[in-house]
Amino acid sequence: MSRTIVRTGTAAIAAVLLPLTAVPAAYADPEPEPARVALDPTALTREATAIAEQAAAERKGLRARSATPTAADLDRAVDALVADGAVGVSARVETPGLEWSGAGGVREVGKKKPVRPGDRFHIASNTKTLIATLVMQEVERGGWTLDTPANDLLPGTFPEGVTIQHLLSHTSGAPRGPEEILFDRVEDPTSWDQLIDALGQYYSEAEHLAYMRDAGWLFEPGTDFSYSNYGYVALGVMLEKETGERIEDLVRDRVLEPAGMRRSAYPTDARNRGPFLEDAGHYEGRWRPMTDLHPSIFHAAGAATSTTEDLADLNESLLTGALVSPASVEKMLPPIEGSTDQDYGFGIYRVADPCNPGKYLYGHDGAHMGAQSISWGSPDGTRQITLGWTGRNWDSTDPIYDLGLLLEPMLLATC
Repeated sequence: MSRTIVRTGTAAIAAVLLPLTAVPAAYADPEPEPARVALDPTALTREATAIAEQAAAERKGLRARSATPTAADLDRAVDALVADGAVGVSARVETPGLEWSGAGGVREVGKKKPVRPGDRFHIASNTKTLIATLVMQEVERGGWTLDTPANDLLPGTFPEGVTIQHLLSHTSGAPRGPEEILFDRVEDPTSWDQLIDALGQYYSEAEHLAYMRDAGWLFEPGTDFSYSNYGYVALGVMLEKETGERIEDLVRDRVLEPAGMRRSAYPTDARNRGPFLEDAGHYEGRWRPMTDLHPSIFHAAGAATSTTEDLADLNESLLTGALVSPASVEKMLPPIEGSTDQDYGFGIYRVADPCNPGKYLYGHDGAHMGAQSISWGSPDGTRQITLGWTGRNWDSTDPIYDLGLLLEPMLLATC
């Protein structure tokens, strides 16, 4: 297959830990500062979206006459991604005619235990789909509407005009986060040890909200799109306040269990239980393990862990109306105005469906500190693509491996 490698990635620690300047004005400069490049949560979305578009073009072009990738082809693609530099990989494709899962590499840098298809991993921002599902459930219950002012639920936390819909769709103007919190715990901007230590510390939800307020709003609510982890942390706090239950219990009882996601969790400590793809970061010239990362660095924006099979179950359950009503699904899927670069709805975005020109797959992705994941499905729930892998480059903005080696044939295998 021909492909163009999409050059995205993360910056070196010297850039990561440049001091951020507090913005006292109501709205800050919407252009991201260089210090934030390393934690850019949209880089993976752009890369994956480009690969999906490339797969669609591949299918439409002359190569459409070639055979659809088989299970053996996908096995080789997993091996190719690991050979190209990924540390550990777990992947799954579900279609009416094919159910395949594959794995490659090792669970942890420096260890020999191989990855197995059922191993768990940090799903990072795929957590937002779980939270958006809970929010839509509350809307269905009648206590909230999408237009409910956010300050009605958390008084004094937001500028006037911010609504639940704005937070769901990243159109509130909230700053991105959580880098402000992380940087505040690092005294020496050249110390990797201090950065890794900070990633293992606990951060309260109240701290997230305080930093969200202090960092400065980016624009007036509803006038633009800017991805915000803080906004989803706030939604998690709202859900706890509204229901009187802990967010981890809400996620388990109202999303994971109904969707049959038996190996997924919303952890509240840094211990990874059972077989797990541990995060891995490439810095100071080599791969290093990044274990014991505390989920509170993300909270409701990215704390959950899962497997490829469970993520496929989530897609199928949500998109087919098993978790929220079909009417709610229809509200979640359409891209919000202004999100054209990402086609983002409510906790879900869309990418080109290579099998059906002009149609889309829906889901989310997640970029943890040293692990990444993708979860997409067709609207009818019959086709799923789920992928988790470890190894994130912190030395430069250049990728170490080509994600398209595996993601493109996975997409084409659903046709």
